[in-house]
Amino acid sequence: MNRKKLPIGIQTFSEIRSEGYYYADKTPFCLKLAEQGKYYFLSRPRRFGKSLLIDTIGELFAGNRTLFKGLYIEDKWDWSIQYPVIRISFGGGIIHDAQQLQRRIITILENNCHRLGVDIEKEADTSDLFEAIILKLVETTGQRVVILVDEYDKPILDNLLKPDVAKEIRDGLRNFYSVIKDCDAHIKFAMLTGVSKFSKVSLFSGLNNLDDITIDAPYSSICGYTDEDLDTVFAPELKGLDREQIRHWYNGYNWTGTSVYNPFDVLLLFEKRQFKAHWFETGSPTFLIDVLCKRKTFTPNLDRMIAAEALLSVFDVEQISTEALLFQTGYLTIDSVRQLGSMTQFTLRYPNHEVRSSLNEAMLYALTAQSSEYATQAGYLYDLLTENNFAQMQTLFTAFFASIPHDWYRNNPIAQYEGYYASVFYSYFAALGLDIIPEDTTNQGRIDMTVKFNEQVYLFEFKVVELVPQGKALQQLQDRGYADKYRGLNQPIHLIGVEFSKKNRSVVGFEWLSFE
Repeated sequence: MNRKKLPIGIQTFSEIRSEGYYYADKTPFCLKLAEQGKYYFLSRPRRFGKSLLIDTIGELFAGNRTLFKGLYIEDKWDWSIQYPVIRISFGGGIIHDAQQLQRRIITILENNCHRLGVDIEKEADTSDLFEAIILKLVETTGQRVVILVDEYDKPILDNLLKPDVAKEIRDGLRNFYSVIKDCDAHIKFAMLTGVSKFSKVSLFSGLNNLDDITIDAPYSSICGYTDEDLDTVFAPELKGLDREQIRHWYNGYNWTGTSVYNPFDVLLLFEKRQFKAHWFETGSPTFLIDVLCKRKTFTPNLDRMIAAEALLSVFDVEQISTEALLFQTGYLTIDSVRQLGSMTQFTLRYPNHEVRSSLNEAMLYALTAQSSEYATQAGYLYDLLTENNFAQMQTLFTAFFASIPHDWYRNNPIAQYEGYYASVFYSYFAALGLDIIPEDTTNQGRIDMTVKFNEQVYLFEFKVVELVPQGKALQQLQDRGYADKYRGLNQPIHLIGVEFSKKNRSVVGFEWLSFE
């Protein structure tokens, strides 16, 4: 098997197909979209291949048959018709206000005119200009137009920390996108992609005929690489890499159908031959972390959030639910779906090891204002767990909490939240990438945290006390027989009760009991 070039960061279909890059064939999805509908919306996290998909569809409708040689769609498409394709992307640069948005739109539309060879008199209003271009293209080509919008929401997302500006930009985009519905008779196909799904009321009130395929099971793998893609298309790259580790680290993104890998992760792994948080490190989830802290999010709950479909799809300047924010940005994905009468309920989870470990590390820094301390102590915790040295583990956590600056507690309301201490403890372990079950259900109640490591089981119970340890955490583990759930594994089981003092802001109780 011959190795090809890795298309890292390449979003141009023609370059991938003509210059010897790997390509996972997504044309079956393109054909299905073209045959079954007309207006589509797709939300996917950043660096998931949305731009490449849009470019592929553009080349398809433009009739560039040579680029599709050997692909699924080659003998299934009518190449005799070439449609004019209007391409709109807000992916480049940051738009700072509504005026800059209008200038950017005009530039994008003028570039389309130049590429498509049409002359249009300048219009003061971007919506009028957009409509004029559509009508002119239909007149000159005799074919209806194809409209492809990539990163449709980026101008808004870039300004979420400035709500007033974000609202003005949202309103400007709403007027612009409404042209697509008004020109229905002149449009062959239209598709919008982005990271978020803004509500129809706020952004799509003028374009309420979009078919949202974001969580349609047949389109779950329309972006991203599947296991089959790795084992066939990328088979030459697998040599020397642990296949299960690849799956553990990077697979797991799911939109109710086939699970996929983030392409950026896989390609960087194949290039660098190292398991690292490639995708996570390219983003800056500062806004997300700030929201989670402000809302006093209990970090153990992140791995088992439940949301109704209506809540999951609402993302707006005035209202951004925690669940929607985490799901649409790719930090949580769909684990299961349940139909409750007329309501659809989703259970969310971390997609994979990379996201769980990296997000909890970022949360730990935000929860404690510590970075260097954790970086040096993480390896120590791992060694202590390997040795079952619980006495030194108590010393480690006591020192860690003691190192958090007093001013941080005073200036951060989340530190007054009782779930804060357990959140720190959980994220400390989760950042190491250990196998953790938060709120582990048994027939006697819920274990606060279960850790499976080194063929042993560790059951943690957390309590918050005023000052003096009371021994209630370990006692609860014993009284409720939490160990019974894991006795069938025939592995050592360790019960660990941890008590935090609200007054001293530290670990004051740390007791353990082990069973072989």
